[in-house]
Formats: sequence, structure tokens, C-alpha cells
Amino acid sequence: MRTVLSAFAGQAARLAPVRAGRRRFLLAGPALAGALTLAPGALARAAQGDAWTATWGCAPAGPPPAASTLTFSDQTLRLIVRTSIGGSRLRVRLSNEMGTAPLTIGAAQIGLRAGGSTVLAGSSHALTFGGASSVTIPSGAPALSDPVPLALSPFTDLALSLYLPGTVAATTLHGLALQATYISSAGNFAANPTMPVSGTTGTWPFLTEIDVSSGPGAGAPCIVAIGDSMTDGVGSTSHLNRRWPDWLARRLQAELGPYGRIGVVNRGISGNQLLREEAAALVGGRDVLERFDRDVLATPGVRAVMILIGINDICYSSGANLIKPQDLIAGYRQLIARAHTRGLAAIGATLPPFRGFVYYNEAREAVRVAVNDWLRGPGAAEYDLLLDWEAVLRDPDTPGRLRAIYNSKDWIHPNDAGYEAMAGAVPLPQLLTLLS
Repeated sequence: MRTVLSAFAGQAARLAPVRAGRRRFLLAGPALAGALTLAPGALARAAQGDAWTATWGCAPAGPPPAASTLTFSDQTLRLIVRTSIGGSRLRVRLSNEMGTAPLTIGAAQIGLRAGGSTVLAGSSHALTFGGASSVTIPSGAPALSDPVPLALSPFTDLALSLYLPGTVAATTLHGLALQATYISSAGNFAANPTMPVSGTTGTWPFLTEIDVSSGPGAGAPCIVAIGDSMTDGVGSTSHLNRRWPDWLARRLQAELGPYGRIGVVNRGISGNQLLREEAAALVGGRDVLERFDRDVLATPGVRAVMILIGINDICYSSGANLIKPQDLIAGYRQLIARAHTRGLAAIGATLPPFRGFVYYNEAREAVRVAVNDWLRGPGAAEYDLLLDWEAVLRDPDTPGRLRAIYNSKDWIHPNDAGYEAMAGAVPLPQLLTLLS
């Protein structure tokens, strides 16, 4: 979106970028408000992209330790997710990527959630895979469903039902759903609006993405947020979708109207790192350098990636093995280069304050400060946009500590208000420019 009218330009000027050109480092500030007036044709350019766009997604991880692995036997799962944008058709991506045995889905249905585990009567559609009503997914592989017609509005709760015949271990899952997944008693209830619920889990087993389309040539752009627990939403209120990517998706559509039809996909994983993974805690996911192609580049409609990662690399290193700032910087440069190779905008963010957190010490703090100094300096010239989220979250009277009003009680993860403030500091005019 290269041309804007005066009202738009005036808002952009008040953001005070510290360098000129397409790539900008923006000082954290209040959310932009008000309608944006765009030049003729800008809406069409903003909406261009693939016919399919991801409206929701999570990152698969696992397998969990054997002692904590969920096992299902002739049961139906009902997973609840919320869309970011609407469409007239959808398709679903399932995953057995962390599994060591084939995964058989005996039946799958998707519909609008009426409340709890109940599907709105008449809204459910059977999913097929290559025309078949069941699918066996090899270990290490995903599966994409055939499209189904289902008219969706933005921010719609969907209920995906998966019938699992036989005995199935949930070796591929997203560990922190902040949303109940319902587990039936024995039987295939995929097509039933209501089902007998024998239990719940706070994870999303086997589901990694939902895409929407409104027809050929009608694809919307998509932003992928990749990171750790701060992107995954630790500290936010369960069931209310108050992670910072959720707040951003709502803000895009509330403030930009039709120009805000932009998918927002959350690929954060609690415990995730940029450079390494914890072999004993694989629910923390493969490191971002490893999973970047799958979780970002392969996302339908992706135009930009928002990267907030590195604090766990610092917290989980210690003593003589304390991570070096230059190692994290080299990792960021790899992500930027890989995004740019595919024509994506790379949006970075400063690392949050964590004084008072259980893993805090002065040596780790020195690494975080050095990394943020690079991000605000040379890094701002390499990213297409840099968000100073540390400045948003920090206590001005206590350097290195979260503001009390944003603290979810562990002194590293924001609460609902903190995540809203992070989303509110994203400069929408510059973001739209990067998506054009």
C-alpha cells in the first residue's frame, strides 16, 4: 500500500520513525485510532494473495513424556478454535508429524460452536480427504482436508470433531490451548450436535491449521506470529482469546474496517527457543530455526512474520554455557534472510523485561540488554519493522521489571492488559505497507 491520503500520512508522521525507507524502527507508543482513508485500488492490493488464507493455526509439538501422553480409545475429540477472518469455504490441516505410528481419523466434522461442546444444529459438515471420509496419516506427515462450503464471519468459534477408532496416543499436539478440548465416552459422535463428554484436555491434539477462501483470487494476506510462551499467551485468561495475536486480529478489523481482513496465525509454543530445544521437554517444540519453514513459510497467504523469541534461550542457559548475544543475533539474521528469500516482511521485537522471574540473574540480564541494544541499533536496519515491546511493558521506575499493571504474577508473562498493550503498539499504517 504505497500511497495514502493526508489523514493516513498524518498519523504515520506522529509515530516518529528513527530512520527513513521501507524498513523502520518504531518507538513503542499508544495504539493508532480512527478510520484510515486509502487511495483507490488499495483495498484490492491489500486483499491480493493466495486463494486460501490461514485464519487460525497453532504449532505442533511433542511427543510428550510417556507418563503424560493422552491415549484415546474409540473416542471422539471436539476441538474449539476461533477464526481471525471469515470466508465461504474452509479446509483443515491435521498432523501426525511427531507420531511414530500411523494415525487413523475414522470420521471428521466441522461446524459452528453453539456453546460448550455443542455444535450449532445444521452447521456441521463432514470433512473428506481425497474424497474419502476417513484418512490414515503416516508418521511424520500432515494431512489436508478437502474444502467444504461453510460461511464464516470473523471471530467465529468452530468445533472440529475427530473420531479416533482403536487406540490412539496424542503424540502430536499443541500443549497450551487455553481452551477446553472435549473428549467423548466411547463411540463416534463426530456428526452429533451434542455428545457425551467424559473429560477435557487443555491441549489441541492433531490440529494445526484452518484455512478459508472466498473464491479464486479472493485470498487475503496473513501474518504469522512465531515465538514462545509470550506469543502462546501464558498469563492470559483461558477461553477468552486474549493472547497478543488475538488482540491484534481484533484491532486490525476494528480500526481498519475492510482493509483489516488480514489473517493472524499464532505459532507460539510455550518453552520454545530460537536456537535449541529441550530433549526432555519436546512439548516446548522444535527450535524456531528448525520449524520456521513449516510454521511460517508454508502458511497459506503469509505476507509477514512477527518474531518474538530468545528469552528462553537466555533463561535456560547458565554458568559457563551462558548463551552469547552474538549467537542470538546470528539466529535472528537467519530468520530475516529466510523470510526475505520468500518475499515476506520480517517484523522483530525487543525481548521483555524479566527481573523478579525465577530464572533472572544479572548475567542473563546482561545478555538480554545486549540483544535489545542490537535490535534497537543494527537490527532495526535489518528487520522491516521493529517493535519495542520492552518499552511498552517495562516499569519506568524499575529498569528490567514489568509494570505491575501488566504482570501476570510471575514477572515475565503479561496479563490480558499487557498483551492488549503489546498489540496496541503495532503501527497499523506501516504494517499495511509491508503487507502490500
